[in-house]
Amino acid sequence: MSDSHTFQAEPAQILLVEDNPGDVRLTREAFKQGRIENDLHVVSDGNEALSFLSQEGEYADAPRPDLILLDLNLPGKDGEDILEELKNDPALRSIPVIVLTSSSAEEDIARSYELHANAYLTKPVDPDEFIETVRAFEKFWFSVVRLPPEVDRS
Repeated sequence: MSDSHTFQAEPAQILLVEDNPGDVRLTREAFKQGRIENDLHVVSDGNEALSFLSQEGEYADAPRPDLILLDLNLPGKDGEDILEELKNDPALRSIPVIVLTSSSAEEDIARSYELHANAYLTKPVDPDEFIETVRAFEKFWFSVVRLPPEVDRS
C-alpha cells in the first residue's frame, strides 16, 4: 500500500544556511534517511544566502527554496539580519524560515519570532537526536503543512 500523499512530483528545494560542517553533515544525513524527495542546497554565510535567494552571481540558476533552515550564528551577516531582509522582501517573504540553532536563549527565540520566523528549533547536542529533530520537522513541513505557492515576481 503506498502512502501517496507524502510524495511530491517535484523534489522539495531546501536551503540550509549553516557554517558548521558537522551540522551540515547531520542535516544531510537526516534528509537522506527521510521519506521526502528533496534537494538540499547549503550556503555557509549570510551574504551567500542572500545571493542564493536573489539569484545573483554564481547562484544565477538557484531554485527558489520551499523552505529555509537558518542558523543564527553565522560569519558576516548573522541569521537575524537575513531573516529581517527576507521578511521585508515581498518576493521572498512567503518562504517559510525555520531557525535551527544551538541557542536556547529566550531573547534569541523572541527576536526570531518578532522577525517572523515560522519556527524556532534548538539543535540537540546528541547527533541521533539532531537527526530525529530534522526528520520530525521534515515530515511536518512537507507532509502536513500546505506550503505557499510561488508568487509571480513579474
